[in-house]
Amino acid sequence: MLTSDLTSDLTPGRPIHALDTLATRLRRLPPSCGPVRLIGVDGHAGSGKTTFAGELAAALDGAPVLHLDDVATHEELFAWTGRLLGQVIEPLRRGEGARYTPYDWTAREFGPVRELPAAPVVLLEGVGAGRRAVRPWLARLLWMELPHDEAWARGMRRDGAAQSDFWADWVRAERRHFAEDPSRPSAHDVVRQSSEGYEVLPGPAGAPGQDRFITHRDGPSAVC
Repeated sequence: MLTSDLTSDLTPGRPIHALDTLATRLRRLPPSCGPVRLIGVDGHAGSGKTTFAGELAAALDGAPVLHLDDVATHEELFAWTGRLLGQVIEPLRRGEGARYTPYDWTAREFGPVRELPAAPVVLLEGVGAGRRAVRPWLARLLWMELPHDEAWARGMRRDGAAQSDFWADWVRAERRHFAEDPSRPSAHDVVRQSSEGYEVLPGPAGAPGQDRFITHRDGPSAVC
């Protein structure tokens, strides 16, 4: 059943989408980056971050999503901190919309400027979203809980043999990144995908006693 602090937000007779529960919790967080509640979605490549972030954004009534693939480059798989802070974090901190230049992985160059509004909730999705330099600006850090070998295997199947050389370089870079700057120990929640949806549990930095199960199905989600 839903806890009492959530029921006041529910319209009688309205079916409750599964991720509404999590979305409600995120909306109630205090702003962390100017007026914005910046939510990090981190995890290994291939762990399902992009899909999850898209569904969560929809539950947040179309919250903007910044994909870190747009900030990284072939030469800077993880050396993008300055670009993210300068083009995105600083404007949001001032209460202004951000303007950033997304990287085109096919053309190997930066494309036209995109705008990111200073919305009440903004999702930051990608490997390294919970890195040390970004964490002070996050209202919440979610970690997609899938072992790296499973996540990488899924990503390699998705991208096909043509990307095998890239994946070999990526695996080495990701191992090095998380060895030097791990995100999971600072995650407030860990998210596990299942056939019924997503299981959301307290992470290493989360408060105890807030385990909850969130599914894709309509109807109240269990909050234990």
